[in-house]
Amino acid sequence: MDIILKTDVENLGFKDEIVTVKHGYARNYLIPQGIAELATESARKVLAENLKQKAHKEQKLIEEAKKKAEGIKGFELKIASKVGSGNKLFGSINNQNIADALSDNGFQVDKKFIQVPGNTIKALGSYTAKIRLHREVSIDFEFEVVAAK
Repeated sequence: MDIILKTDVENLGFKDEIVTVKHGYARNYLIPQGIAELATESARKVLAENLKQKAHKEQKLIEEAKKKAEGIKGFELKIASKVGSGNKLFGSINNQNIADALSDNGFQVDKKFIQVPGNTIKALGSYTAKIRLHREVSIDFEFEVVAAK
């Protein structure tokens, strides 16, 4: 029996995928639980149209993420922090500090999409963070930690 999955099912398939399963599994578990629906001709047409629209929207999101990435790459960021002896910072710099500094300069990036080397920075210097703007678009962003005056 062919069914269309409404959610990801482990060891079976992913959302919006047409899979073949045994009749009992489909009729007694997948369909009553709302996990799947019968793959009728009309349901297949609706699925094809939805996938086409998703692909179009996804392409727009990727283009927007690439534009944002170009803007961020051209930006030079210096984060000022209090310094103790031997270039060690009081406290540390993490992904939240970078997200705040970027948002202050007009680039909205969620902190969970920023990876800082070692998760925290505890010394002055130049560093590279990995920023993921989309599933397919990520950049290496160079920034510098300087002493506050």
